[in-house]
This record gives sequence, C-alpha cells and structure tokens, in this order.
Amino acid sequence: MTEGVEGLQMPAQRPQHRPSTGDTVVLRRGSTEAAQGPRDPESRCSQTLDGEEQGTMRSTDSGSDERKDPAELRGFPVDCPEGQEDGVTKHGQQVAPDGGWGWVVLVGTVLVLALTLAFPSCLGIFFTELQTEFNTSNTETSWVPAIMTAVLHAGGPLCSVLVESFGCRATVMVGGLLSGLGMVVSALARTITELYITAIITGLGFCLSFQPSVTMMGHYFVRRRVFANALSSTGTALGLSTLPLLSNYLLSQFGWRGSFLVLGGMLFNCCVCGAVMRPLTARPRPTKRKSSAWPADPANQLREREGLKVRLRTTFSDLMAFLRHHMAFDLLVSNVRYRAYALGVTWMMLGFVVPLIFLVPYATDHGMAQDRAALLMSILGLVNIAVRPVVALLLCLPRFQGGGCFGYVFAAAVLVNGLSNAVCGASASFPVLVAYVVLFGLSMSVIGSLLFTVLMETVEMSRFPSALGLISMLESGMLLVGPPLAGILVDSTGQYSYVFYACCVCVSSAGLFLMASFYWLDRQDKKKKTKLSAPAHPQKPALILAPDCQYSHIHSQAGKASDTVYVTNV
Repeated sequence: MTEGVEGLQMPAQRPQHRPSTGDTVVLRRGSTEAAQGPRDPESRCSQTLDGEEQGTMRSTDSGSDERKDPAELRGFPVDCPEGQEDGVTKHGQQVAPDGGWGWVVLVGTVLVLALTLAFPSCLGIFFTELQTEFNTSNTETSWVPAIMTAVLHAGGPLCSVLVESFGCRATVMVGGLLSGLGMVVSALARTITELYITAIITGLGFCLSFQPSVTMMGHYFVRRRVFANALSSTGTALGLSTLPLLSNYLLSQFGWRGSFLVLGGMLFNCCVCGAVMRPLTARPRPTKRKSSAWPADPANQLREREGLKVRLRTTFSDLMAFLRHHMAFDLLVSNVRYRAYALGVTWMMLGFVVPLIFLVPYATDHGMAQDRAALLMSILGLVNIAVRPVVALLLCLPRFQGGGCFGYVFAAAVLVNGLSNAVCGASASFPVLVAYVVLFGLSMSVIGSLLFTVLMETVEMSRFPSALGLISMLESGMLLVGPPLAGILVDSTGQYSYVFYACCVCVSSAGLFLMASFYWLDRQDKKKKTKLSAPAHPQKPALILAPDCQYSHIHSQAGKASDTVYVTNV
C-alpha cells in the first residue's frame, strides 16, 4: 500500500471463516451454510456418505477445493487416524501391524533363511566325499556350492516378477518345491556335470523362497523393522549351527546320496513357511493388454509394412521399462548412496562366503578329525544365534536411531570380518580356529542384522524388491567366481591358508570403501542442507520494515462503532 490509502474509507466487511487444513465440509442440497463436521475425531473417523447426491469438499491452505466422487469414497473412513479401522488407512490400504500375525511371518522367515541361506555352507561337509566320488580337483568340486550360491542371488529379477504377478506366498511355496526337488535329484547324479545342473535348480528354489520372505518382513514391520530384520537373520545362524552337525551325522549313516535325499525332504518345509505369509491387502489382478489391429484402409496398409520396425521399438521400450522396474537400474544411476552400497556389498561377497566353504577342508587337511571340524561350523552358528538377538535390541536404542548410524556400524562389521580371516590363516590348531569362528561369528551377526536394514533406509520400500534383486544379481557374479578362484589358488599352491589371506584383503577393502563412501555422502548432504537453510534475500528482513509501519483506524460509513477497518501504512 501507499500513503494515499491512509485517507481512504473502506466499507466494513464481514469476517469470514476460513477452514483450517484437514477440516471436512459436507454440502447438502438446498443448504446455504456448510454443515459442521463431527466434534470428536472418532465420530469424524466413522463418517461416510449416505447418498449419491452428497459431495465432499476438502479445503486446503492454498484455497483449492478438490471434488471427490461419492461412489469412490463409499465405505471408507474420512481422515481416520493411522492404525484404526483394523489397520486400514484412509486410502483403503492396510498399514503394517508391527505385531500380531507378523510374529508368525517372522517365525516362517527364520525357518526359510535357515533352510536356504545357510545350506550352501554345509556342503563343505561333503567336499571330500564328492572329490573322491567323482575324482575331481578342488576347483571342479568348488563349482557346486558356487553355482548354488550364485543362482540363489542371481534369480532376483525373476523373483521380483513372480512376486508382483502371484504374490510372496505363492512364490515362496514354488521355491520350496524347486529346492527340495533339486536336492532329491542330486542324489541320483552320476557325474559332476549333472551335479552342476541340479545345483542350479536348488539355488533357484532358494532364491524364490528367501527374497519374498525378506520382502514380506518389510511390509509387516515398520516401527520395529530393525528388530524384526535382526531377529529374522538368526535363521541363518540357526542353519549354520544345526545343518553341519546334521549333515555330518547323515553322511556317517547314509553316505552323501542318502544325506541329499533327507536334506531334500527337509527343504520341502519351505512350502509350509510360505503358506503362513498371507498378504496384507488384496493383490490387484494384472490387466492384460489387448492387441489392437490396424483398420483395413489404404492409409494404414503403409503402416503394416513398417510393422516389424514398430514391434522392435515396442519390444525395446518394454524391455527397458522392465529393467527399470524389476532391476532398479534407474536407482543405480540416480541414487548415489545406493550405488555405493551396491558396489561395496558386491565386492565384499567375493570373499565373504569362501571361508565358510573351505573351513572344514582346511581343518581336515591339517590333521583335524571330521567331527571336530564340523563342530567349528556349529560353534559359528551358535555364536550367531546368541549375538543376533542382542544386536537387535542394541540397534533399537535411541542413540542408534537416525543420522545414518546403521551404515557406519555395518561398514565397521565388514572391516572386522575381513581382518578376522588373517587369524585363521596364521594357525590351524583347534583353539585358534575356535577363536577365529567366534570373532567371525560376531562380525557376521552384525552384518546379517543390518544387511537388509541399510538397504531399506537407502531406497523406498516400494522399490526394495527391485533394489534387492539388482544387488543380488551383482553379488551372484562374485559368489560364482569366488570359490573356484579359491580352488585354483589351493591347487596351484597346495596351501589353504592363502585363501583366507586373500579373503582378508578383499573383505577389509570393501569395509573401508563403504565407510569412506558413507562419510563423504553425509558431508555432501550437510553442505546441501546448509545452503538450503541460508536466507535467499538477507537484505530484506522483516525487522527492517517494522519501524516504518504505522497503523490508523477509519470508521465506516454505516456509523457502527464496532465496524472498524485497520489499514497498514508502510
């Protein structure tokens, strides 16, 4: 305003009520005033539309009104607080219960991880028997657990497609059938090549079982997600502690073929675990695209000649959309933190699983009995069982919440895990190996507890299946070449200790890379926040205009003393 406004008399205006954000106004036919909403939140939460002639108008701070279709909102609560109406939000989607049936899903996930992720490691018990049976070298025999572990991680995109099409429950049950069938057929293998083929089938079944289980955990738990993920990771520890002892007992009683038959029957229990993983919401059926034919007119006959080119372009565009959606290549390009995490975890996997495969052959090569060597694997599993629940409780403390603390703890655990392999390479005595498996188990517990939690904090939960699928694809390459490279190292040098030294360098460097990447990214984020918090126009603060503001009042022409309009003179 200018100073000329001071002498202008303005008519009195009636004060208008501006509804605040979240107020709901219901308009009825023939009414001139907006009806007031319910007074208490509970009655407002249960308010629904009664007739087709009613409309709902929501007023926002910007003054824009959005018209809602009454048929679209029929039967759904309006402005319901989160967690009410049996866990249904105002958008008709159920929220994570953070308990209830989620604990049953948690138990099922623990059993699935025990039967899938820990299973390839127990094949070290059969390593010497398979060498003797098929007369193969260390390199050729190590391809069996390498193929099984690689396919377990490489089937991520296929698993993502099946989860989107059929849901987590059906995918886990199909994975249980494939894994059990693969192990049963492995007992009938006559050559090492046939064992490679059955390892592919078994590994694919493992992938279809474990990845949907982890995804379902993320949907059932939000507030307690860190605790649930850490507790579910004890399934891997449970498998590491029980499967080696069970495999050693079965090997002594039935041989490796009979052991594979029994273990295959155990893997069929993944179908039972998948049956309890009921979805939170009804899955919408995928819509089928209708093939449209060109009209039979001369103008479109020219287009039919170029139909092959159009089909190739459509196929290429569909393929790119598939890769972006199911393999998260767009996240690998746009999300820097996800890219750093994927590279670090992929490099870590080159030497993370190798010690679990070669620990028993390393101990038996130095004169240790088979039973004591299998006991080392069980001790490793028991340490994981004891430590992972404690880690889950510690990570739920307030000091670990926020600030990206989980990423630094994960990177430090990777560094310690890599350095522990140097202890194993130094000596092969039983006390030293016990100290090694304890230190390795402690760091492995933290890694297993935070592996999926850090990923869930890096990407949105809606992109978690595709992000996990891409990381699994990258990991599969390292898991495929890691054990064979270690076998080549053993065959060329005749010493198992060099394998553990190589794993020490590989895993430790991955931990240092992750720690440095997280620190640099956090520094960049702080710089961006500092720039955004700085005022854009510091030369025009509100305090400078305050002394120049003058107020005057002008009586209205109606002669009412109460109708006074205040004019601000700047």
